[in-house]
Amino acid sequence: MPTVKTALVLAGGGSLGAVQVGMLQALLEAEVAFDLVIGASVGAINGAYFAARPNAKGVAELAGFWRGLRQSDVFPFSVFDTLKGILNRRGHLLSASALHRLVRRSLPVDLIEETELPLYIVTTNLLNGAEELLSSGNAEQALMASAAIPLVFPNVQVGAKFLVDGGVSSNTPIASAVALGATRVVVLPTGFGCACPCPPSGLVALALHTLNLMSMRQLVRDIELYSVRAAIHVVPPLCPLDASVFDFNQTDQLLQRAYQSTQAWIEAGGLIHVGIPDSLRAHTHHFDDE
Repeated sequence: MPTVKTALVLAGGGSLGAVQVGMLQALLEAEVAFDLVIGASVGAINGAYFAARPNAKGVAELAGFWRGLRQSDVFPFSVFDTLKGILNRRGHLLSASALHRLVRRSLPVDLIEETELPLYIVTTNLLNGAEELLSSGNAEQALMASAAIPLVFPNVQVGAKFLVDGGVSSNTPIASAVALGATRVVVLPTGFGCACPCPPSGLVALALHTLNLMSMRQLVRDIELYSVRAAIHVVPPLCPLDASVFDFNQTDQLLQRAYQSTQAWIEAGGLIHVGIPDSLRAHTHHFDDE
């Protein structure tokens, strides 16, 4: 009987990365074991923490970290700094200093290879658009690169390469998991604000929203493409969802809902069945006015 190699794949999605923590709590309770972890953008940050401490205590600490997050911890807006950046033609709107402090504070390891489970961090080569998979070296630097949203945060130089957000090339790196020999892939998407009444306002919020929609469409295509090469189990994202990828005010609700919905998915045979959840496909909700 062939050996099963299970990969945990975590998508990007800004503040909606909180749902992945609830998903992880339910998967751990179901005693699902993983052989490797691959993450892009915020999924890389969650993945790094989980790969370092793949147990209930580690996930509980990750949940505490998320509950303490505020928008200013990730996106520190300053009119003066933004105007200065535009005048100096620096190529990005926001300073990465707050994100840098956040990653440094939360990271349990210094080097990628120090994690308990093998960890792969997805970044994108800014010059040629190729996916760059980092599995060794400075973990903080790799995560900063994977979360470096183009035009929002500065790119990160690793060696001779200039790297940006992994979501540009592969927000949910199923292809990388298969290339690494995974025969079974458990995907944790972040989903999208399918029940938001209108698009988010503001340049950064709208850019994040658009990138997230592109990523979810890419995920659907990748599931269809690679389902013949591996068993792909996708934990359904929350639906309906009225939170944007820029909204850090619903973290606790997202955690609880994701935990409960993932429990229900597991009980319904989600880890046996494969396919694309309806909540991942493009859809809208129409609510009658009360």
